[in-house]
Amino acid sequence: MTIAVSTVFVPVHDPDAAIGFYRDALCLEVRNDVASDGFRWVTVGAPGQDVGIVLFQPHGGRSQTEGDALLSLVTKGSLQAAIFSTDDLDATFEKVRAWGAEVLQEPASQPWGARDCAVRDPSGNLVRIAQAS
Repeated sequence: MTIAVSTVFVPVHDPDAAIGFYRDALCLEVRNDVASDGFRWVTVGAPGQDVGIVLFQPHGGRSQTEGDALLSLVTKGSLQAAIFSTDDLDATFEKVRAWGAEVLQEPASQPWGARDCAVRDPSGNLVRIAQAS
């Protein structure tokens, strides 16, 4: 038996801003862009990798109360979106910073052995980027 991650979900309040960050700053490809009942779900992913990242609006498919609660967590920066890896952390960090992402931590070596940085996406989600081994 084998198992693999196929899809992860990241809540965003503005799909267009999220596309700009994940496509233009992180160089992911847009794989799908679906609108329904006034909401959008956009799937992005790394070229050559089968994992899809669905950028979704918190109110899509939820009650007003549930959507409000999730949106509140997103905009407060309470959620972590993902940890990405790159073969050139410094260059990737500079590209993300030049794009205008909020920088939380510049590239640094961590006590657990990783060298990484931390930024927020346009919705406030924490995104970490680590140097690939």
